[in-house]
Amino acid sequence: MQSIELTVKNLDEAAAAAAEQLGVSPDQVKITVLDESKKLFGKVSYKVKAEVKSSGKAAKAEKPAEAAPVPAAPAASASEGPRKKLGSKKADEPKAEAAPAEEETEAAPAPKAKAAKTTKAKTEKTAEAPAAEPAAEANGEDEGGPDVTATDEDASKLGTILKTLAKKSGLDAQIAVGELQGKYINLSIDGRDASYLVGKNGEVLNSLQYLINLVAKQQLANGVRVTLDGNDYRKRRAESLTNLATKIADKVKERGEEAVLEALPAFERRVIHKALQDIEGVTTYSEGEEPDRRVVIAPID
Repeated sequence: MQSIELTVKNLDEAAAAAAEQLGVSPDQVKITVLDESKKLFGKVSYKVKAEVKSSGKAAKAEKPAEAAPVPAAPAASASEGPRKKLGSKKADEPKAEAAPAEEETEAAPAPKAKAAKTTKAKTEKTAEAPAAEPAAEANGEDEGGPDVTATDEDASKLGTILKTLAKKSGLDAQIAVGELQGKYINLSIDGRDASYLVGKNGEVLNSLQYLINLVAKQQLANGVRVTLDGNDYRKRRAESLTNLATKIADKVKERGEEAVLEALPAFERRVIHKALQDIEGVTTYSEGEEPDRRVVIAPID
């Protein structure tokens, strides 16, 4: 597949600029956002990859999901198809001294194209579990139902396990047990070396939370689950996702077209559903299987 990389100031111009260089029409170009750069005075530029779409039956099958993940509200040309895949906007995260940067999830490569979904039902607006571990839902960790209630004893056991892990790792990190919310136990990590337990894009934090939930499943076996945060990473991430979701929802209402976000963990999908549940003119639902499960923002007639 013929492709080029270029930098543009406006995503609306990307397809036209790439088409001119590739010698094809704009509706034959597929745009993937590789990076977004913020400059002085609020100016933004985008580094994109432009590819000539496949022809024939393959292209027809890909049309509903042809737009690639982007870090902001959909801005591709109207000829790019009925569904746009959009991703998470990078947010600036504070860095601990001599520790890995805490960044937002970067745009992932677009998955295999799927046929357009026609339903507008709010199938998962609040059903997503507030977890961010990879493949957690697929591994049955959300069992236990809404009647399960975490106890102080559960919180103490899981908090102790996390404290022991941090201590044996030799890191300067403090573990605190937060508010219990139904079956969820909120644990937080703070301290000089907390960034090591968050990692780039929150990858270490997600893996650590997944591990703690496996322990909870095996040792407690009562459906209790852990939501793990470090240096307020999840709070900042939720704010970033909420802002992004609102901007995308505005575009969806304006264009009357569905927008498909990049694959997100369960916790982040739940943030999107919650952020848009009271927004008129749009609905949200999730589709796909872990780890490629995505939120779809759809217009309501």
